[in-house]
Amino acid sequence: MRQPNPINIRGIDHVVIRASDIEAMTDFYCEVLGCRMERNLTDLQLIQLRAGDSLIDLVDAAGALGQQAGGPPDHQAPNMDHLCLRIAPWDLDAIRAHLQAHGVEPGDVATRYGASGYGPSLYLNDPEGNVVELKGAD
Repeated sequence: MRQPNPINIRGIDHVVIRASDIEAMTDFYCEVLGCRMERNLTDLQLIQLRAGDSLIDLVDAAGALGQQAGGPPDHQAPNMDHLCLRIAPWDLDAIRAHLQAHGVEPGDVATRYGASGYGPSLYLNDPEGNVVELKGAD
């Protein structure tokens, strides 16, 4: 008989991104994507940004904590495939205008499936080449 799984995922608590330029990454995630600074742990060279109910942790790749995972990331070898952020409300014109005002060129919009079902989404790159998907609900 199959035992019930004691792991019941409610959402993503946090993701950790190793960054070569932690200042540029902090500016991007706060100014462009609307995160807010939650904590700056300078002794660990770790910045924690609030993203809705989750956190995005930025770790300085040159620091002791960041070096534990190897060499620094670059545009040919980013840290992850992509991070998807749920956006509400989805106002494509406003989103595009905001991104372009910050020098970010968004990709094409397509309907894609995610945790909340199908919805419009677009891809963009952060300053270090990591892909970020912005996704609305349908």
